[in-house]
Amino acid sequence: MNKFTKQLLPFCSLIFIISLWTFLEPDTFLTTKNFMNVFSRSSINGIMAAAMTFVIITAGIDLSVGSMMAMCGMIGSVVMLGISGASWTDISGGSYVELGLGAMVIGSLASMLIGAICGFANGMLITQLKLAPFIVTLGAMSIFRGVAYLMNAGKPFSVSDYSWLDNGTFAGIPSTIVIMVIVFAIMGFILKYTRFGRYTYAIGSNPETAFHTGVNVKAVLITIYTIVGALVGLASMIATSRASTAQPTAGIALELDIIAAVIIGGCSPSGGRGTMIGTVIGTLLIQFLRNGLTLLGISTNVQLVAVGAIIILAVTADQIATRRQA
Repeated sequence: MNKFTKQLLPFCSLIFIISLWTFLEPDTFLTTKNFMNVFSRSSINGIMAAAMTFVIITAGIDLSVGSMMAMCGMIGSVVMLGISGASWTDISGGSYVELGLGAMVIGSLASMLIGAICGFANGMLITQLKLAPFIVTLGAMSIFRGVAYLMNAGKPFSVSDYSWLDNGTFAGIPSTIVIMVIVFAIMGFILKYTRFGRYTYAIGSNPETAFHTGVNVKAVLITIYTIVGALVGLASMIATSRASTAQPTAGIALELDIIAAVIIGGCSPSGGRGTMIGTVIGTLLIQFLRNGLTLLGISTNVQLVAVGAIIILAVTADQIATRRQA
């Protein structure tokens, strides 16, 4: 399987899924409203997958993104509620609090800052203590989820006025889609056209070689995990806006879809390969797959089986291709 075929396969799979649902559910699937809904629903996963692409290319992994999203959403909501003058009794009890624009902006930035700090901590543990990314982020996943539950004894924070990120529009296009496109464009440009992007590929291919050629491997990895955290913080506020509440249960098992989107899109778990276009295709493929299964009345449990099977197939194809090249 050559490089062109590997890049073309995810796109062909996406076209196949769309064609299949068009044939099975033409009246409900093939509509502008449904497609806009799929693109909008892809925004949270897509934003995090854009950052996860860098992680996977470096042969790393971040299992903490779902739990981090819940914690960032809770913290961002508390900040905007507190700045708006609400007492802890009102905040913890879920009472309506009028939110000003300034409070919402500061709360959103606080969420991204907390995410960046968490990502930075993951990166530091991985690079300075030379711990495996799997172990570090697995532990962080539990810590972040625990903090999210502890903040309000497992209860959500209500932010009814915080709706623009989900309901707002730019030139008639939902704001979530616009934000996702901007994030993909920026991250894609960095990956393909900048020195940082080249360093990312070099580390994934061979970190020792990258180090001896002058790449500051530790700094690049720390930066990547910090960016992941910041974008998780952004995604968490979109999720909060969509639900009008910050839920401590948000993002449970979400890391499955995020990692799946990146790997299905052509990123190699062994590092050194992957593109942002592939991640876009992988993200849309999973969302269209789930959308079609939902329209057919198939349960979410079956959808989990389908996504898991696709991950195994994608990794198997990658390993077979790698062995043939070797």
